[in-house]
Amino acid sequence: MTVIGLGLMGRALARAFLRAGHPVTVWNRTASKADRLVAEGARPAPTAGDALGASPLTIICLTDYRAVHELLGASGGALDGRTLVNLTSGTSAQAREVARWAERRGVRYLDGAIMAVPPAIGTADAVILHSGPQPDFEAHESTLAVLGTVTHLGADHGLASLYDVAGLAMMWSVLNAWLQGTALLRTAGVDAAMYAPFARQIAAVVAEWLPGYAEQIDSGSFPAEVSALETDVRAMTHLIEESEAAGVNAELPKLIKAMADRSIVAGHGGEQYPVLIEEFGRPHDD
Repeated sequence: MTVIGLGLMGRALARAFLRAGHPVTVWNRTASKADRLVAEGARPAPTAGDALGASPLTIICLTDYRAVHELLGASGGALDGRTLVNLTSGTSAQAREVARWAERRGVRYLDGAIMAVPPAIGTADAVILHSGPQPDFEAHESTLAVLGTVTHLGADHGLASLYDVAGLAMMWSVLNAWLQGTALLRTAGVDAAMYAPFARQIAAVVAEWLPGYAEQIDSGSFPAEVSALETDVRAMTHLIEESEAAGVNAELPKLIKAMADRSIVAGHGGEQYPVLIEEFGRPHDD
């Protein structure tokens, strides 16, 4: 296969293929980034077009979709009948746009998202998502599995990007909640290391709620089996008051409470917390 884009992640991808015994052609705009991979057995391509035409399967991992478009614009007919797997981070709209470009030219195309850091590539801890036609994924699944735990999400090319940003939303929300709590406890002399095990336990408990809450969201019914939203809002008020009294930033809990307040005004105070999906599902009016 060919790997195009040899930043930290691109080099990790190419190295995983090499270690699995695959012949690998590499290309990068800054040619010197390929030197170590060439020493490890990769074949350098003199041009991007040569790289695209060298293999039936090409992996692209570039800075952004602008770079992807520049690369594809210079491809000519090099990709005819080949499969392109784009692991560049971007939006679902960008992924679908490239998919339409590929379809018009008879190029098989999969879009993907890497949910891992470069050192994890080549291990089961590297989760790599793919979206696009299932037959195209299945044709190369065993090869792509060299990179980590690969999953096919569906035929919609935008799904991998959507899962990517949804995962980031989850990650940042958990980290921000932990930082809020840490900032509060530090005012009482409790350090982050002491709080971390308790926070981890709380996060694990909340994670157990997700399947049941998902059923409520999918059914559109939110019975207050554990707690009503109007009860949760009172606890949010305590968090805001405690933060302000301690001199800790209260913007995050105020934002959450504002969304809950709107939901209560809309008549959902007696329902369970997942009813806030209605607030998350609409744009905010400034």
